[in-house]
Amino acid sequence: MSKDDRSDRFMWEEGDIEVVEQGDGKTINLDDHLASAYGRPRNESPLSKDEKLRLLKQYFEHYRSRAATDRSVLNQKLPREAFNDLLNSLGEMLLTKSKDLASIEGPVGTFLDNNQLPEAIDQRLPREFRVFCLALNAIKQWVAAEQSATDRYLLGGDARKLWREVADFDSCFVTGEKVGSDCELHHPVRDGRPAIPLSKHGHDLIEGQFSSEGDDPIEQALSGLRRKGNRSWAQLRRGCLDCIGRPEPRSSKRGTANDRAFASKAAAAANISYEDILEWLKRKGL
Repeated sequence: MSKDDRSDRFMWEEGDIEVVEQGDGKTINLDDHLASAYGRPRNESPLSKDEKLRLLKQYFEHYRSRAATDRSVLNQKLPREAFNDLLNSLGEMLLTKSKDLASIEGPVGTFLDNNQLPEAIDQRLPREFRVFCLALNAIKQWVAAEQSATDRYLLGGDARKLWREVADFDSCFVTGEKVGSDCELHHPVRDGRPAIPLSKHGHDLIEGQFSSEGDDPIEQALSGLRRKGNRSWAQLRRGCLDCIGRPEPRSSKRGTANDRAFASKAAAAANISYEDILEWLKRKGL
C-alpha cells in the first residue's frame, strides 16, 4: 500500500480490482464506479427489419426531395463553438484527472514507469502532460467507438447492410449515378439521424471538394487554396466574420490570425468580398 505526498487518497490492488480510499475513509471500487458512470444510450423501442427498411426508404425519399431544390440540406454542420462551455469543462476535468493519475499508483503510472523517456527529452515532458496525452488518445478511441454506436441506435447492428439493401435500388441524390455496394455513407446532420447513401463523386461534391460541372469560379478559386493550405471551410467562415467585425470566440490568438489570413487570401483569389464568401458558404451548406 502506498500514499503519494500530493494526494489524500490511498490506492491498492486486491486481486485484479483497484480500490481507492478517500480522505473521508470511504472506499470506491474503481471497476464498479467506472462501469456505472457512463451508459451508452440505447433505443428502448427497437424496430423489426421490415420497419427499418420502411423507415429508411421514407427517410431517403425525404432527402431526395429536399436535395432537388437545396443541396445544402445534405451537409448541415453545427460550429464547434456552440459547445465551448461543454468542451472547456471537459478540458478542465481532463487536466485535473491527468494530474491525479500521474501522482498515484495504478496502470497508468506503471505504464509510464515501464516506458521511460529518452534522456534527451526526459526533463522536457512533465509526468502529468504525458498522462494528458495518453488520455487524449484514449478519448479519441472512445469517441470513435461511441460515434459508430450512434448509427446502431435506430438500425441496430445490421445498419450498413440495410443501407445498401435500400441503396441498391436507388441513385445518388447529388449526381444521379447508380448507388451500389460501394456507396459512401454520409450524415446530413450529426445528431443521431441515419446516414444517406451517395456515390463517391456525390459525396465529394457535398463535402465541397470540387464543383460538379466545373462552372463555379468561386469554388474553383477557393477549393485549391483550401487544399494547398490544409484549411477548413469553418476556418474560412470564422476568418471572414472576423474581418467584417463579427468575430466568433476563439481558443487562441494564433488561430484568429491564421483564419484572418486565410480569409484575406480567399477574397483576393476569388476577387469577391468577405460578405460574398460568407453568402457562398451558406449557399453551399459549408
